[in-house]
Amino acid sequence: MTFLTGLDYASVFIFALTGALVASRAQLDLVGFIFVACLTAVGGGTLRDLFLSRETLFWVADPTLIAVACTAAVLMFFTAHLFESRLKVLTWLDACALSVAVPAGVGVALALESHWAIALIMGVSTGCFGGLMRDVVCNEVPLVLKQGELYLTAAFAGAAATLIARSVGLSDPNALAICAVVTLALRSGSLAFGWRLPTYRARPPRH
Repeated sequence: MTFLTGLDYASVFIFALTGALVASRAQLDLVGFIFVACLTAVGGGTLRDLFLSRETLFWVADPTLIAVACTAAVLMFFTAHLFESRLKVLTWLDACALSVAVPAGVGVALALESHWAIALIMGVSTGCFGGLMRDVVCNEVPLVLKQGELYLTAAFAGAAATLIARSVGLSDPNALAICAVVTLALRSGSLAFGWRLPTYRARPPRH
């Protein structure tokens, strides 16, 4: 298994867990759990592969990834009730998934020798779109759009850190590891310590 393949597997499994948790909040049946888990797990990576015109989607080339997502869904179906706060578990699992999916997206783009700006966009897209699909389908407020929270910013900063690390001579695996650390640190800081960016505040017009 290559490093990038490992990132895809980790991203699929953790994002599938978050999808199943959201399905539990919506009180869906087991099939609903599996559907939402799979959608969340492969949504961002599917868009990445389509944008990059890859010959075969990553989960079509390796259907085991769907089995991994289904396993996560079944596991959560029987254990979600054990969590005191499913929303809290969801947000932290999602943070972990983001920190794996962003380097996966950047890594695939770089492996295909894409322009650095495309690699940046692919990192953000891979990290954010699966969770966005999950929340929209289940009628939840998307975590990616929570007011002021560092989500898109964390993904962007992590992807940018990869490119900076490569520019100073670090190998791709080390640069992608830095991406994961930066993404997780910023997202965790937002959740644990309330790190925020300024948000737009409309002011009444002056007459």
